[in-house]
Amino acid sequence: MPYANLKVPAGTLTDASRKKLQDAVTDAFADVYGERARPNTLVILEEVADGGWSLGGTVLTAEILGRG
Repeated sequence: MPYANLKVPAGTLTDASRKKLQDAVTDAFADVYGERARPNTLVILEEVADGGWSLGGTVLTAEILGRG
C-alpha cells in the first residue's frame, strides 16, 4: 500500500485545498505504480502547531514563515 504522511503548518489549508493536495499525492502514486495503487493509497495530512518546526536549530513560527 502506498503511504504518504505530509506535515503542513496548522491552519494553512482549507477543506478544498486539503482535498486537492490529497488527490495530487494519490495521482502521483497512481502515475508511478499504475491505477491498481489508487484505491490502496493512504495519505495522511498532519497539521503542525505554530513553533512546532525548526530548521537548523531555529524554531520556525508563522511570522518567520510569512503567515503571521
